[in-house]
Amino acid sequence: MARCDVCGNEYDKAFTITGPLGQGTFDSFECAIHRLAPVCAHCGCRIIGHGAEHAGAFYCCANCARHAGVIGIDDRI
Repeated sequence: MARCDVCGNEYDKAFTITGPLGQGTFDSFECAIHRLAPVCAHCGCRIIGHGAEHAGAFYCCANCARHAGVIGIDDRI
């Protein structure tokens, strides 16, 4: 059995993720999100959807990007 890098649970169905924001072994998607999902530069929440990116900063939505001073960004076109 593998041990989750976040919560320490030993689980026979643990999985490993390798990506541009890091890697790890996890027992759930919740733990994987906690460790690997980017954080909104405005509100600090974990971005688990598409989000938005501007000048190297990640935002959970266009509203947060606008509050951070990004001009011309919309959630939908």
